[in-house]
Amino acid sequence: MTTMEPVSPDGRAVPLSALVLIAANLVPLVGVVAFGWTVFSILLLYWCENVVVGAFNILRMLAAAPKDVVVDIGKLFFIPFFAVHYGMFTMVHGIFVLTLFGPGGNVSPSPARFLSAVRDAGIGYGALAIVLSHGFSFVHNYLAGGEFRRASLQRLMAQPYTRVMVLHATILLGGFAAKAAGAPALALLLLVVLKTAIDLRAHVAERRKLGMALAA
Repeated sequence: MTTMEPVSPDGRAVPLSALVLIAANLVPLVGVVAFGWTVFSILLLYWCENVVVGAFNILRMLAAAPKDVVVDIGKLFFIPFFAVHYGMFTMVHGIFVLTLFGPGGNVSPSPARFLSAVRDAGIGYGALAIVLSHGFSFVHNYLAGGEFRRASLQRLMAQPYTRVMVLHATILLGGFAAKAAGAPALALLLLVVLKTAIDLRAHVAERRKLGMALAA
């Protein structure tokens, strides 16, 4: 690593980006406690994170394995394919969130509709915190940490799906439970804490996996 990382009680280095991730995940906690965020607000914010994850994954694919002609040729196929496939996956998930948890009405799958929902839900600061968290990880770990040198396009293609499906299946189930309970603040806080724990574990595991690849 190019910088000193915090150390956990068991002696393992804790990625600095993990601490930034935790800080970003504190925003929904503040939203629930101080601003009365609803189940829909929380789930819409986490859907926004899907979009952010996909956007930064495209940047990772663009920067992967520089000076490798074979990889550069592969990018001509893998990046457009990922953008279209992941974009459709994310759009369907967004419609699902808007339809089942939103204020109601017809849902048109357009960027304007989603932007309007984010603005009306008042979660702009939460979305910005997510962008900053993933942006920090991209610069600190992927670029400055050298992960991009040994990154595989195939692994990068699959990585967001694994994270999103496991994480957001849990979140949606928690959302239904919170909604069934009348969405008390305690249920929403537990949902945010659960999401943070899963997200943090996946993030640390990803850093260690890519770190071992760099050391190989």
